[in-house]
Formats: sequence, C-alpha cells, structure tokens
Amino acid sequence: MSKHPTILQQFRSFCYHNNATNLDLALEYFCVFGGMGWHVDMRIPLDELIEEKILDNYRYIHGDITKITKSQEIHHKILTALALGDRREHSAFKKAQVDRNYGEDSIDFLVDEGLLMVDKSVEKPLKKDEEVSNKLLFTQPFMRFWFALVSPMYKSIKAGEYEEVQNRWMDMKSEFIHLIYQQLFLELIQISFNEESTDPIVKIGSYWDAKVEIDILAKTKSGKFLAGACKFSKAKAKKSEFTKLKESCKKAELKIEHYVLFSKNKFSTELKKEKGEHLQLFSLKSLGHLLIDLDENDLLVNTNKKY
Repeated sequence: MSKHPTILQQFRSFCYHNNATNLDLALEYFCVFGGMGWHVDMRIPLDELIEEKILDNYRYIHGDITKITKSQEIHHKILTALALGDRREHSAFKKAQVDRNYGEDSIDFLVDEGLLMVDKSVEKPLKKDEEVSNKLLFTQPFMRFWFALVSPMYKSIKAGEYEEVQNRWMDMKSEFIHLIYQQLFLELIQISFNEESTDPIVKIGSYWDAKVEIDILAKTKSGKFLAGACKFSKAKAKKSEFTKLKESCKKAELKIEHYVLFSKNKFSTELKKEKGEHLQLFSLKSLGHLLIDLDENDLLVNTNKKY
C-alpha cells in the first residue's frame, strides 16, 4: 500500500477544506495547489492566486523545497523533465541531459523523499526482451506545477518579473490538468466497478510498450481485463475513439471484457448507441460521484507552511 494519500484523498480534502461546489473549477485550482493543505479562495481568479500565494512567496517556498532536494541540480532537472514530459523515466534522463546511472540514483532519492512514486504498466509488453521504461507520478499536484512552471523560470520570478511564467501557464493550462482528470477517473472506475461487481478490480493503471499506449487498463481478481480512454477536447467524443481503443488493445494482444470511455465534453449520438454491457460512458458529471458525503473525516493533516 502506498505511504502517500491517493489523489482522490487529496482532492476530497481540498474540496472539503475550501468549500468547493463547482467540480470543474475545483479541479482547475487543485492541479495547482493540491496536496499542500493551503486555504484557497476560489472566488479569486486562479492567475491572481498563483501570483499571490506562489510567485510572491518564491524565496520561502524554494527554501522549503530545497531542504527536500538538498539543492541538487540533477534532482531539479529531472523533476522539471518529468513535469513537462511524458513521465517516462528514460525520456526524463534524455530531456534533463543526465547519465542514466546518475538519473536512476536521483529517481531513487526522489521516491524515497516522497516527491515521486513509480507508475508501472499494468501488464508487461508482448516481447519479453523489450525494455519498457517506468513512468513517474508526483505525489502532490502542487509539486508538479512548481517544477513545470516555477522552478525553470526562477531567475525572472526572483526579479519580480512574472509575465513569462503567466504566459507559459496560459499556453499549457488546459493540457496540464488532463493528468489529474485521468488519475481521478481511474479512482472512479475502480469504485464504481467494485460497487457493482462480484469480480473486483485488483490492479488498475495504464498500459504502454514501445508502440502502444492505453490510458486505462484494469485487471480483476479473476484475471479479466477492462480498458479505457480519456477524451479532453472541446468536441464530443466520437465512435472513432472507441474504435481506436479497441485497435490499441488488439495490437497489445489484450483480451478485453469491458471498455470505459471518459469525455470531458459529452458524446456523439453514434457513440451513445454503442453503450451497453461491454461499454460504459463517463462524463465530467460522473466525477461528481467522487465527492459524495464529504465531511471533516476527509480533511488530511498537512504540516506544510501555509502561504
């Protein structure tokens, strides 16, 4: 069992602590401030809060974080590469321009210090000799935001010049939040499936090899598989998304018993007709199920300094 609170536990704590009533808005603020236990007034525009709570307090927050990273440049390079890249370990080494052996030592340190956790493909690739890089997840959404946006631009931030980081945030904001949606959707799938099934999910995550990537792959107690995909664009999810998912599973030679699709912006009529025993469709509204019965027991104890 992970020693870190799950993304769902952190999100429920964040929503209870900050009296969140709008799910979409809560997710937006959570992807920046999640995991820190700070009070966040969501009536204030997010850009203003980023400036007030993070950029204006750069020196103090930086000091707290470097106590964890020991101010080692290699750790900061790898954390930024992971925050901005595809989360694959070997891709991060290449992006950070660090030797693999030193990079692996750095990852081990960052996992031990609680900044990262290892994310392995649910199933191994078809070819036994094919090396598949592990992926890494930040244990707290805030740390991912810090190393994606703040740490790489420390010089201008220290000088009180925020325009560059604000412009960059505007460019990447929409895509940046997608990982949080996907992580929470994984939680929703496991909860909803296990509530209704006598064959519970015992393992859930993603699948990837050298050629194929599947957003969601789950394995039940009896060994059956469930696969899923997430759609984040403004357009409705179409039947082609389902077709693409099935093709990916076929390439990976996975025998799938059940499929799930998540769309932030609803589904086409054609895709809705496919819904049935072997396909479930989930929308943003579906994620609201994760916030049912919030109470003080959901509030996590945080020892971070409050800004």
